[in-house]
Amino acid sequence: MSTGLVLEGGGMRGMYTAGVLDVMMRRKIPVDGILGVSAGALFGVNYFSGQEGRALRYNLKYAGDKRYMGFRSLLRTGNLVGREFAYYEVPLKLDIFDQEAFAGYPGDFYAVATNVRTGKAEYLKITDVIGQMEALRATSSMPFVSKIVKYEGQYYLDGGIADSIPVEKCMEMGYDRVVAVLTRPLEYRKKPYGKAAVKAIHRKYGHLQKLEESILNRNRMYNETADRLVQLEKEGRIFVIRPSRTVKVHRTEKSREKLLEMYHLGESDAEARMEELEAFLKGSGKTE
Repeated sequence: MSTGLVLEGGGMRGMYTAGVLDVMMRRKIPVDGILGVSAGALFGVNYFSGQEGRALRYNLKYAGDKRYMGFRSLLRTGNLVGREFAYYEVPLKLDIFDQEAFAGYPGDFYAVATNVRTGKAEYLKITDVIGQMEALRATSSMPFVSKIVKYEGQYYLDGGIADSIPVEKCMEMGYDRVVAVLTRPLEYRKKPYGKAAVKAIHRKYGHLQKLEESILNRNRMYNETADRLVQLEKEGRIFVIRPSRTVKVHRTEKSREKLLEMYHLGESDAEARMEELEAFLKGSGKTE
């Protein structure tokens, strides 16, 4: 039996995921594979490297740093999140990522990215976090505030465009027990884009027809997936940890107080569900 862990994105809402993962690390919950989307991938790599608290630590320290994220970076480089500082200087010098421990973890890690030519999700296997940092940039490159990322001859944007919560892919890969960590509460559903947003999407991405279609269909696909997860959860086929209440955290949130609130909610929600999770993982992960 194998366990797959699915991590939704959501920018700084991912601090919720960081809190959940830190609790799982403390409880030494083993997983055989991770599919991370956007911030879920960026924070999820710390699970395989065993670096509890790292995501919280560097985000609290640098979220307000102009080099890390902000409109200054967007105006100068076309990327809201600073490429050199956030993706390279932080993990290589300022809060060093343990690549050796990551590589030694007995599991597979996938970052979900959207191919801008096909509009479809691709599941990029990560074995060397620093060496494949452009793949991690790709999964987390939000539309409008990020340049398209080139990786191994292909072009990508945020994985959440095409597959926000890749539970079906996780099951397709053969994982018997699937655990999903979401960053939105149970009742959340995405609303369709308004006319102004539709026009802006067409102006920006109309030359990439398949990508434009995926962006415009995102709310429908997300809501169908959310409904599907509720059904799978009722059937006992997956285990879901999601925010027990709404915390108003922006995707590019810089407030330490709000980041901490989201992180601690993840901690408390996870701690409250650990016995249930352990029982789920001891079972088959499915109901007959």
